[in-house]
Amino acid sequence: MKKRMFLLLITASLISIKAVNAQTQQPYEMNVSGVKVIVQPSGNDIVEIQTIIKGGVQNYTAAKAGIEALAMTGLTECGTMDQDKNSFKNKLEKLGAQVGAGTSKDYSVIRMNCIKSDFEGTWPLYVEAITKPKFDEKEFARIKQNQLTSIKAQESNPDAAIDNYANKVAFEGRDYAMNPSGTAESVTPLAAADVKAYYNALFTKSKIFMVVVADLPRADIEAKVKSMLAGIKPGATFTLKKTFFRAYKNSFATDPRELATNYVEGVTSGPQVGEPDFDAFNIGMRIFADRHFLEVRTNNGLSYAPQIRFAAGATSVTKINVSTTQPDKYIAVFDKLVDKIKTAGFTDYEVKNMKASYLTQVYYRNETNSAQAASLASNEVLFNDWKRTNNLVDHIKKLTPNEISDAFRKYIGNTVWVYQGDPKKVTPILFINGTINKGGNPISQ
Repeated sequence: MKKRMFLLLITASLISIKAVNAQTQQPYEMNVSGVKVIVQPSGNDIVEIQTIIKGGVQNYTAAKAGIEALAMTGLTECGTMDQDKNSFKNKLEKLGAQVGAGTSKDYSVIRMNCIKSDFEGTWPLYVEAITKPKFDEKEFARIKQNQLTSIKAQESNPDAAIDNYANKVAFEGRDYAMNPSGTAESVTPLAAADVKAYYNALFTKSKIFMVVVADLPRADIEAKVKSMLAGIKPGATFTLKKTFFRAYKNSFATDPRELATNYVEGVTSGPQVGEPDFDAFNIGMRIFADRHFLEVRTNNGLSYAPQIRFAAGATSVTKINVSTTQPDKYIAVFDKLVDKIKTAGFTDYEVKNMKASYLTQVYYRNETNSAQAASLASNEVLFNDWKRTNNLVDHIKKLTPNEISDAFRKYIGNTVWVYQGDPKKVTPILFINGTINKGGNPISQ
């Protein structure tokens, strides 16, 4: 399967599965040959297993960006030491099972999904893909070309292009500036032998853990994982680096492009994972996003689909996106909205409704074994605490309007703004100095 299916939306994965599994056995963890294995009994006949490789963009340099994405794709698209790609995929198809992989900024996932009755037939194929990848040169040339085509497509897609540009500007000098897919310059020189060597060095016991969401006997899981890990090197101790992002002044960067409309993205702060106000901020951003949509689209008609999202990860940030023919009017509306929230905060009514809405989404999203595994995996990677998955609901219910409003005031401030479109249609000084007069000379609008 294409790796895009396995790119995880982190904030969607940082959710509770307690209610979904209320009628099942309790989750547990065990150490198998030096690797943590997290098991969530599912109460159904689906088996979802994910092997997580920690690190993401911290695993390589900018010159090698894209190498891990190629490695993940190659596990199932370049054959194994025992059989070619077509034979491998034909066996999976007969079973109606899935084996695939993908990568993100913080970790990679190698997953399998099948019905319980096909587990004994699917597991060996999963192990084969992980432990015996061939990276056949002919097949590798094909997947590399596909990745280069995807990179080119991202540049021609305004939404993807503005986000990549924002990351380069906001995270300059940091790992998060990299796109996991890489660039044409970083991917083109990579050979099959380079990627195979990279994967062999990457896949070590110190970098991985496993998540099992299924009703399988503990002894069976333990025996199978132990057999899979035989021969896997221990590797050097690895700890995911977590950094705080804050812009100490507003900035504005322009990438002139001939587009039908103009694209603006802002990157500002957010709490690091594990901070006490993380959940409060997460709820606050959802209310902020609703208010932003109402003001920008409904009340002022400045954009079709304005967005605000809290992108939680090893470096957590808030991202603001809008496509508009009137960027100067947009920033005036944005500044006024932020100023209003900072002054008055969020209302009790807004907080009550958003908490209920968010928890409903939590229950809905975690109806599948795959979503439950993703939630366990992301909480373990980012918080070092997979159990957070099962108690988040209680934390959300306790949040108060003051806590949520205070989190907004603490983190939403100076912003790195980037712009793609007609430079003549925007006044950078409005984004840099702001449009709200706080006692100084008012800024001309």
